[in-house]
Amino acid sequence: MILGAAQFIPVDRSNPPVTGEVSAPPAVQALLRRACYNCHSNETRWPWYSRVAPVSWFVAGHVHDGRDDLNFSEWPVFDLEGQDLAMEDIQKQMRKHGMPLKSYLLIHPEARLTDAEYDTLARWAGAEMP
Repeated sequence: MILGAAQFIPVDRSNPPVTGEVSAPPAVQALLRRACYNCHSNETRWPWYSRVAPVSWFVAGHVHDGRDDLNFSEWPVFDLEGQDLAMEDIQKQMRKHGMPLKSYLLIHPEARLTDAEYDTLARWAGAEMP
């Protein structure tokens, strides 16, 4: 009964408009889209289980937290210092294989990165921004 009632608690699964795009070479852009954009952009693909409570709360919470930490769809709104800080954080996360989250990879094996792909993203994030 409680699980049935939980289905009526609204969960925000919206995708706000994309206001910009991070500049990256095509190979890096492909990796970002495959492994990062589902939680770190306004282009989330909401799976069927994101509509079933209590899992919906967990999924939506992760997406909203991810967007708050780093949102590739709103990249131009960062000032240069903010972009530098974001790139430093990306580089750190890639060097320690901190993202994507292990719990996310259990259900989304397509987001798994090889060591070479982690290195590619870390090198890109460590590059000087134009």
